[in-house]
Amino acid sequence: MSADGLFLGTESGDDAYREAMDAAVQAVLDAYAARSEPYSGASPDDLAAQFDEPVVPEDGRGLDATVDEVAERVLAHSVDTSHPRCVAHLQCPPMIPGLAAEALLTAANQSLDSFDQAPAATVLEQRVVDALCDLFDLPSAADGVFTSGGTQSNFQALLLARDRHCARRFDRDVQAAGLPADAESLRVLCSEAAHFTAKQAAHHLGLGEDAVVAVPTDDDHRMDLDALDAALSDLEERDAVPFALVGTAGTTDFGSVDPLPALADRAAERDLWFHVDAAYGGALALSDEYDCLLDGIERADSVAVDFHKLFYQPISCGAFLVRDGDAFRWMARNAAYLNPEDHDEAGVPNLVAKSVQTTRRFDALKPYVAFRALGRSGLADLVDGTLELADDAAALVDAADDFELLGEPTLNAVVFRYRPREGMDDESVSRLNAAVRRELLEDGRAVVARTDVDGVTSLKLTLLNPTATLDDVAATLDAVRDCGAAVAEREVTV
Repeated sequence: MSADGLFLGTESGDDAYREAMDAAVQAVLDAYAARSEPYSGASPDDLAAQFDEPVVPEDGRGLDATVDEVAERVLAHSVDTSHPRCVAHLQCPPMIPGLAAEALLTAANQSLDSFDQAPAATVLEQRVVDALCDLFDLPSAADGVFTSGGTQSNFQALLLARDRHCARRFDRDVQAAGLPADAESLRVLCSEAAHFTAKQAAHHLGLGEDAVVAVPTDDDHRMDLDALDAALSDLEERDAVPFALVGTAGTTDFGSVDPLPALADRAAERDLWFHVDAAYGGALALSDEYDCLLDGIERADSVAVDFHKLFYQPISCGAFLVRDGDAFRWMARNAAYLNPEDHDEAGVPNLVAKSVQTTRRFDALKPYVAFRALGRSGLADLVDGTLELADDAAALVDAADDFELLGEPTLNAVVFRYRPREGMDDESVSRLNAAVRRELLEDGRAVVARTDVDGVTSLKLTLLNPTATLDDVAATLDAVRDCGAAVAEREVTV
């Protein structure tokens, strides 16, 4: 097949690009704009049956037919993240400026590993990083890099923390020589409600998940300070050596924010690397009303923030910020074909030395376009509105006889149980809520999450959508009731 019409830069290629983008835009609008439900209800088996043809046919079908096929088989059976009853996960509706930026950056196809592959993109990413450091009140020496999201950011935080500690305590260059023999004593502390990526990172860093000490939480699902002090004392008695303390600004289930100032104090007293996982709650820094919840984050050694949550950008888009940019020396390396040492001496900005990725997308363009288009106040209004909706939704749940509210929301997650009858034991409630969640997905009217609270299966509304209303929440709760009745009827019939 000829390459004519397949690439930008020729008249036929440019015309084909316009037609392809128009077709893609129309496919998205057709798949989502007229949809009344957030999901089709298709089962895994239903979906698998649609893809029984060869993925790589001998002869191509052409782009028009392929886009139509994707619209019918993929988009029609994707969850509609912009639907107000799609409230399961931290999966935001992407804003239009972000979608425009995504189109721009994919067409330009810049790679952020060396300046000559992405000149303007390299400089702009650094400008956005600087703005983020200012947003979180980090000092002038702060620096950062864009990542795929919280998982990568949390990994990089513990990587730098581990290598700094090993250099200081054991005089060991981990990058060159590997872990010291005493590495088995190293420990990371986080709350029991922290994201699983702390344990995942410990595994990937050769420390093992057992190196992570999960500190109990208080009634508000925040790290309990007395329990933290007890854990630190216990480690000292056992000659275990903590090197990092992870605070969470927005837990996955309840959106809780750990007491960051007190954690910063503990970290400073014991020379621990203080990392704040603000992947969920970092957008609070935009708000005049809620930014106080992040007090203490300015004292962090590193911060993880995601833009594909409350900044409303398309997946994937995150950033990893460090209080002292010199900390990147613990992972930096030079490659002659990308960032030779003479580039460093000449001040050429090759960002590969700050990332665990080599080829890397120009994701910084997405928040840049959003910031420029809406400004801080415009973005803050979106965030504030969802937190206010969550408060109203919690009140609605709490007032209902057949629902059990499990805590006042800190951010915009509302956790509850469907308990239609008094006297139901926890085992019955667990079975019912798990069944209701499955029934909802198969029904397609609402997509909600499930979690466990105190060993009992519970439901969760993650209200990220700025276009959602309390009526939409009420409709979601009615769908829970209807599905619960259908589950009960089947059980009676059986």
